[in-house]
Amino acid sequence: MSLRRVASQSVQWVRRQEGLVLLTALAVVLALFAFIKVTEEMLEGDTRAFDEWLLRSLRRPGQPEVPIGPQWLIAAARDITVLGGTTVLVVVLILAVGYLALDGKYAAMYLVAVAAGGGGLLSTAMKYLIGRERPDVVPHFVAVASPSFPSGHSMLAAVVYLTLGAVLARFAARRRVRTYFLAVALLLAFLVGSSRVYLGVHYPTDVLSGWAAGLAWALGCWLIARYLQYRGKVEPPGTPGSAAS
Repeated sequence: MSLRRVASQSVQWVRRQEGLVLLTALAVVLALFAFIKVTEEMLEGDTRAFDEWLLRSLRRPGQPEVPIGPQWLIAAARDITVLGGTTVLVVVLILAVGYLALDGKYAAMYLVAVAAGGGGLLSTAMKYLIGRERPDVVPHFVAVASPSFPSGHSMLAAVVYLTLGAVLARFAARRRVRTYFLAVALLLAFLVGSSRVYLGVHYPTDVLSGWAAGLAWALGCWLIARYLQYRGKVEPPGTPGSAAS
């Protein structure tokens, strides 16, 4: 392969990477804007009618204690919502971090740990700072104790599963496999958030804000990892321990 061709391919790769970084940065800005907008509307009371309407629409008319859909759906929602719970996410993180450590992928390991830990702290802080009460228009189908906004299950599911999806995609050789990992991560975050509304423990805007905050946090961590990679603070692409790219 000629030196000119190598140089041309290198320039094209850099340009593609720059475009990807810019698109990711734009996604972070849009997600932050969505979170701020939903939060403002919620605090002003402008979302209450929509929130209560959607919660009631998921129950039978005149029977708020009976959800719409087949009998098995409530059991399925309870099972799915556990995927965004603290216990399951901690187990998933421990297993993932253990694998990355044993395989020598230390940069990816730190990315996953910091993203998840920081996202959990941020979610808890926002919950108690905003202090929104849980929905009272329909009965709850699972026990809850913390404030409602934003949805911690939705936010942490987005943070953890999207970060893991990006890490796994980094080590996949085929594009369709990378796409599969990211699609599964998005699907899990969607199902967890939707289950919280169906179970009556969150307003829809709680979940929307959780998704937006989780997406912004996960993509922000990815951008930081790319910056550190560029500065040589973590392993470059193609070496053991490289962070998601």
